[in-house]
Amino acid sequence: MAKSPKISASHEPGGLIVHISGLLPSLSPAEQRVARLVVADPADAARRTITDLATAAETSEATVIRFCRSVGMDGYPQLRIRLAAEAARRVEPPDARVVGGDIPPGADLAQIIATIAFNDARAVEETAEQLDPAVCEQVVEAIGNAGRIDVYGAGASGFVASDFQQKLHRIGRTAFYFPDVHTALTSAALLGRGDVAVGISHTGTTSDVIEVLEQARGRGAVTVALTNFPRSPITEVADFVLTTAARETTYRSGAMASRLAQLTVVDCLFVGVAARNRARTKKALEVTAEAVQSHRVGSGRRRA
Repeated sequence: MAKSPKISASHEPGGLIVHISGLLPSLSPAEQRVARLVVADPADAARRTITDLATAAETSEATVIRFCRSVGMDGYPQLRIRLAAEAARRVEPPDARVVGGDIPPGADLAQIIATIAFNDARAVEETAEQLDPAVCEQVVEAIGNAGRIDVYGAGASGFVASDFQQKLHRIGRTAFYFPDVHTALTSAALLGRGDVAVGISHTGTTSDVIEVLEQARGRGAVTVALTNFPRSPITEVADFVLTTAARETTYRSGAMASRLAQLTVVDCLFVGVAARNRARTKKALEVTAEAVQSHRVGSGRRRA
């Protein structure tokens, strides 16, 4: 199977703001200040002259130009045009209680609920918009033809990795997830050609996941990275890169929107694999559902 090229910096089907957000960690500190202003209010940034934007970001005009080139723009005029177009298509919160990406001190529970619901839904929608169907198809093909699939993740991404493994296992795919890095490394060392290793890391900087994915790649397995940042270190050890579009918020450590965005990608891959052989999938789901039916309350069959 031919391997696809990684997602390029200029590939931005989900919109310029999603693209810039994904590149933010790879920018210089001064460029990051420009990026945060642009992401926070695209319409305001589009109205500013290059001097105004540089002043607001406490940097130089030369840095703004470097920022433009870093995100794939030819220069500041093109950036302003793209930002104006982005602002025009930007979906505003339908609920007046939504207070923005960051939940401020003093927000009541109604505001918290509305804001989390809006941000979570936006993360799922923007993730779906920027997913590359061609890359997804190649990953689905690799997983569908794999003799064995290992899925790796740590922390909140570990929950997503476990979910993906369970889904694949339930339709008859030989899949494993090991939360312990030593066990994951020994498993990766036994992979070979025809196998697939999937590493999930929101930041793309989790050393445990990167190390295991690198081990798998060294053994000849096809490697897949799922991350929010297309220039993060994990992409260097991946044959295929899939990205999410979850934005940072005050309570990012809770891994809320990022986890939902990852699950969206995982579900797309799972259904893609399952649909390759509908009859086999249907039979596997029926058999596995029947196996646990007696453990459901009200199933009509009581355990002794």
